[in-house]
Amino acid sequence: MANSKFLCLIFLLVNVCFAAVKMVLSGVATPPGPAMFVLGDSSVDCGDNNPFNGLFHRNLSRFPCNGSDTTLLPQLLAKKMRLPYTTPFYSQNGSINRILDGLNFGSAEASILSSSSRNYQSLNQQLRQAVETIQLLQLQLGESTADTFINSSIFYLSFGKDDFIDFFHGNSLGNNGFDFAHILVEQMTNAVKTLYASNVRKIVCAGVVPLGCAPHALLLESGGGGGDGDGTRRACLDEVNEVVSYYNRRLEGNIAAMDRHMGDARVIFCDVYQAVMEFINHPHKYGIEDVRNACCGVVRGGEMSGCVSTEMACREASSHLWWDLYNPTPAVNTLLAHSAWSSPSLCRPFSLKHML
Repeated sequence: MANSKFLCLIFLLVNVCFAAVKMVLSGVATPPGPAMFVLGDSSVDCGDNNPFNGLFHRNLSRFPCNGSDTTLLPQLLAKKMRLPYTTPFYSQNGSINRILDGLNFGSAEASILSSSSRNYQSLNQQLRQAVETIQLLQLQLGESTADTFINSSIFYLSFGKDDFIDFFHGNSLGNNGFDFAHILVEQMTNAVKTLYASNVRKIVCAGVVPLGCAPHALLLESGGGGGDGDGTRRACLDEVNEVVSYYNRRLEGNIAAMDRHMGDARVIFCDVYQAVMEFINHPHKYGIEDVRNACCGVVRGGEMSGCVSTEMACREASSHLWWDLYNPTPAVNTLLAHSAWSSPSLCRPFSLKHML
C-alpha cells in the first residue's frame, strides 16, 4: 500500500513537472491569468483587424471609431476588469504570450450571416479562429492549464448591426423583418453553444443599438430626405427599432435560458439598445448635445458620405451621440462601460463587476 501511494505521488509530480516544462518552453513562466477574447463587428474593431484593411469599406466609413480600439466598449470593460489589452487577431505575431493577453477576432462590418460578397470576417469565421486558438493553447500549455485559462477568461460577442443594415436596404421595412431577426438570434445562440463546447464558461453577448435612430437610418426614408413628408425630420424610425428591439429581446431570452441550463457557465446579455435610448431621450442629463447627426460622416439629399478620414470629424465628439453613421462616440461607449460594469440594469442577470 505504501509503495502504491509512493508511485502515485511520483506520477503526480512527473505530470506537474511535465506541464511546467511545456509552459517554460512556450515562453510562459507562470500559469496565465484571465484575459478577454472578442468577436464582433465595428462595435469591437476600428477597421484595422482585416487582411483587406482599407480596401473594402462597404458603408464608406473607413473609421467606424476615432482610430483606436481602446475607445470601444469591450476594451473599456477589459480595462475596468484589469485585463490586458486585447490584441487584434491579424496584428498578433503568433507568440503564446500575445495569445494569453487575449485576442480580438472582430472585424468592422462583420456579419452574423455569411456572404460570399463580403471580404471580412463573419460570425462563423471568427468562431473558427477562436476554437482553433483554444486548440492551440491546449497543445502548447497542456489541456488542464489551457482549460483553466479558458474557463476563467471572458468571451465577448457583439454582432447583428450590419446584418440589419443590409436587410433594411434590400427589403421594405415591414417585409419579414421579424423572421430575419429570429434567424439571427438562432445563429447567435448556436455560437454561444459552440464556445461552451470548447470549454468557454464566461460569455457576454451585447445587443444591437437602436439603428432606427442612427444617422444612417435617414437613408431608409422615402426619397432619402429623412422626414415625414411634411418637411419635419423624425428622430427615429420606429419600424426599424421594432425589429431590432425584437432581436434583442429574443436573444436575451435565449441567453437567460442557457445561463440556467449551463450550470457551470455564466452567460449574460448587455442591453445597449435601452441604454442608448436613454441617452437619446435624456441627452443633457449625460452631457450630450446632438443625438441625430454623425460627428464623422454625413447624409445629405439621400446621399451618404461615411467617415473616410478622421479629419472630417467634428471638433467636439463628446457632445455627439453618434460617431459615424451608426456607431456611438467614445464618450457614449464610456457611459456604456460604466453602466455595464456596475449596474445590473444594463447587463443581465448581473453586472460585469461580478463576472470575474
